[in-house]
Amino acid sequence: MLRSVGRERLTDSGEDPRVTELRLAVSRLRRELAGHPAEFPDRGIAEEELAALDAMAGSGRPETPRLRRSLLLVAGAIGSVSALAPGLREVRMAVELFGDPPAR
Repeated sequence: MLRSVGRERLTDSGEDPRVTELRLAVSRLRRELAGHPAEFPDRGIAEEELAALDAMAGSGRPETPRLRRSLLLVAGAIGSVSALAPGLREVRMAVELFGDPPAR
């Protein structure tokens, strides 16, 4: 996994590798959530925010504050489901690749 915060090298496909990591992590967690048998009160919130993260990654240049907000909502929604913790950790690590937003 690429760990160089702030770098914007492109893969052979022309995609920022941070975006690739985010897309993969979000896709994995979405599959895990879809396959998880238990219903819990905030499952819909988690599904919506994972869809939003996927859309942001699909745009190619996601905004760091929005990524972090969605990550917090997903974590709050599924944080107590221990079976989903590894997937959530991967999404968090992918979001962290984008580093801090630029100072204004």
